[in-house]
Parts: sequence; C-alpha cells; structure tokens
Amino acid sequence: MSKTSIWRGVIPAITTPFTGDGQVDHAFLAGHANCMIDAGCTGIVALGSLGETATLSFEEKLAILRTLVQALGDRAPVIPGIAALSTAEAVRLAREAKAIGCRGLMVLPPYVYSTDWREMSAHLRAVIETTDLPCMIYNNPIAYKTDFSPAQIAELAHAYPNVQAVKESSGDVRRFAALRSILGDRLELLVGMDDALVEGVAMGATGWIAGLVNAYPKESVKLFDLAREGGAEAAAELYAWFLPLLRLDTVPKFVQLIKLVQEKVGMGSERVRAPRLTLEGAERAEALKAIEHAIATLPEILTWPLTNPS
Repeated sequence: MSKTSIWRGVIPAITTPFTGDGQVDHAFLAGHANCMIDAGCTGIVALGSLGETATLSFEEKLAILRTLVQALGDRAPVIPGIAALSTAEAVRLAREAKAIGCRGLMVLPPYVYSTDWREMSAHLRAVIETTDLPCMIYNNPIAYKTDFSPAQIAELAHAYPNVQAVKESSGDVRRFAALRSILGDRLELLVGMDDALVEGVAMGATGWIAGLVNAYPKESVKLFDLAREGGAEAAAELYAWFLPLLRLDTVPKFVQLIKLVQEKVGMGSERVRAPRLTLEGAERAEALKAIEHAIATLPEILTWPLTNPS
C-alpha cells in the first residue's frame, strides 16, 4: 500500500455518538461515517481524542472499529487512534485493529504518563513493530504533554518503512518546514488543528485530520480543496467564515463544542460521556452565538465551482 493511498485529503476524526442511555450509537455511527465519505472525505480516523476514546472500554473500541469497517467496506479506510494507559494494551489494540480490517493506524503516546524520548520512543516502537499497517505518528504536545520533535519523528521514519505520515498538532506550522528539511517527501504531512488548516497546507501539508468536518463535511472539503488548489487567497472568504467554529477545536471542551455544532446543524447529538457534561450557562450561550452566526452567514462561495470550466 502506497503512502498516498490513505493519507491525503480531509479525514474526519469522527466523534463517538451515544444513545440516551449512554451506549455507543452504532447505527448513527455507520450512517455518519458514510455521510462524511459522501461529502468527499477520504477516510475516517476513529478512537481519537475527539472520539472520547479515553472513556471507552477496550471492547467498545473494537465494536466501533467493526461497525466502521463494515459500514465503509472498500469506500474508504478506517484508521484508529492507538492510545492506551499501557504499552501492552496499545499493542493489543493495534493487532486487533488489523484483524478487524483497519487499513492504517494513528499512533499516539500513552495516556496520562509523559516522560522522556527514551520511554516514549519505546512505546511508539512497540506499537509500530507489532504491525505492517501504515502508521501515522500523532504529535500533540498540548493534549498529551509529549512533544515529538522533527528529529525524533525522522528517527522513527528512518527506522520503520511503515511510518508513512505525521499528524502535526503542536500549533507551530514551522514544524512542517522542519520535517521537510530533514525528510524531504518521505512522510505525508497532515494538519491536526482545525484553525491551522490553510497555514499548514501552505507549508506543504497534503492531508487534514479534521474535527468540525463532523458538522460541516462539504464545507471542510471545499476549504481544503481551495487551499490546495488556489492557496490562501482562494480560501480566504470561506476560511474567514469558518474560523470562529474551527477555533472550537483547540480548547479544552472541544468535544462538547463540536458535538453541539453537530446537533445544531442536524448532524448528530451533543451527548457526551462523563466526566464530560454538555455545556450550559454563559459558556453555552457564547458557543451558540458563534454557531448561529455561522448558520446564518454561510458564504456564497460554497455554490461556486472550484475551477473555472472555461
């Protein structure tokens, strides 16, 4: 499998839907995943932080992967986030993901424990070595308190041919240039923070692991296409409209916020799993103000063709 086969385009970090009694809503999940692909997305990342994976049991994780693989078939790859409290559990999840039919892995540092490169590297290597599936390293020091430098990522890329991509969520777009200077085009570069999409594409990113796409899939694909084909100027109008929502992806309650957007646009429910609670009070009112403004001001650019047919 070539690295370009699964790591390019808009790939939703899909949210995990819950029923009224707190169980995973598998029927909605299957339909929602297909809706994303219908809109032009190229794959699905499951079991990420937006998917509330830290609150899911191991069996729930496997059930979610089975649902997605069955729902999408050959339409698009399912790429689970591989994260756990222990290395042994992460390795087990990686093995099970391949057996279920997932076509790539997003490899994260362990939950809770963060330390030096010797230990974090050993964790990543254990996961990568247990499979021949294509792997994407996920660097998110803000959320996981572990920062994989470009040189450290390059070390893994040189050691393992199946390390094919990096999701960069440090918030520093200079990391893309640093990775390119060390590795050339050895790795696919993917934007991992919604409000850095246009900047990341300008620095060479070829993919976007997106959050607000769960509520606005067609708009997200359009924005990515405009940024790739025409640069910042072509994307400016749509980006300006989208940014107040995209910024919801980079704050501590991003799960509650993105799910609230989903509910308000008819793309899901705001139900979350404790310890998260749905938003209320002034916090909710402020979020709704931004959401309702976006709904009322959807730009005409979404009706324009990407390129002039003449």
